[in-house]
Amino acid sequence: MNVVTAIGEARDRIRAARAEGKRIGFVPTMGYLHRGHLELVEISKRHSEYQVMSIFVNRIQFNDPKDFSSYPKDLQRDLDLARAAGVDLVFTPDEGEMYRNNLTTVDVSLLTDHLCGASRPGHFKGVFTVVSKLFNIIQPDVSIFGQKDIQQAVSIEKMVFDLNFPVKMIIAPTVREQDGLAMSSRNKHLDAEKRRNSVCIYRSLKRAEELLVSGETDSGRIRSAMEKTVLEGSPDRIDYISIVDYASLQPVERVSGKSVIAVAVFFGSTRLIDNMIIEFEGGGIKCVY
Repeated sequence: MNVVTAIGEARDRIRAARAEGKRIGFVPTMGYLHRGHLELVEISKRHSEYQVMSIFVNRIQFNDPKDFSSYPKDLQRDLDLARAAGVDLVFTPDEGEMYRNNLTTVDVSLLTDHLCGASRPGHFKGVFTVVSKLFNIIQPDVSIFGQKDIQQAVSIEKMVFDLNFPVKMIIAPTVREQDGLAMSSRNKHLDAEKRRNSVCIYRSLKRAEELLVSGETDSGRIRSAMEKTVLEGSPDRIDYISIVDYASLQPVERVSGKSVIAVAVFFGSTRLIDNMIIEFEGGGIKCVY
């Protein structure tokens, strides 16, 4: 496995792999890898022969400087995990390499005014800008994103389409702990009690699935049932429980097409998110976690 910090060197390595006829798979990360990231690499391997991972904590997507400062970092651990997962190239630039007096940003405004975007102004602009830069640097054939960050993934799909990036986007189902909690680097901030209680988020999605399968499509009634389930876990605050159209990420009053149920909940100062994609097929409902 090669580790590079310079854009030019990353491009040289990738150019050499492409000259050998290899398709380029790309998994962008901010490091502190967990099993969810490694599963994205495994999916990438099914679609490409040369695996690239970026590790870059992107300051411009953090609303609160304290969140940036406290973001967990352990580069050597990340490199060991990436190597074991079969990554061929890790790109670990610093801020000076990624942002040289940049004046250009990228945004997908309509898709980011609800859900996480409502309480994190500027966050997604930072995400789209860095992903655009990484796509231009790496020029992957395929890139894998996790469903857990569904607003990010759907919006990047739209960005890829609108800006004609020649990359195939794959959104992979969320990787979960044994009890259902979505894997996240933030889970390490939960104490034992909050960690036990946090599974209420997953249970609320299961409750929504039960209602949908039984024929309930009214968003208000589904949200109310989910809220009751989340409150059983004694969270400090519910940020949102929303049901939105998949393509536009705008709220819907009734579930009638491909949709997303998304949840964000605070346990202490730790904000956890999760979601479920709803699809109608063969006369029934399919829920993807």
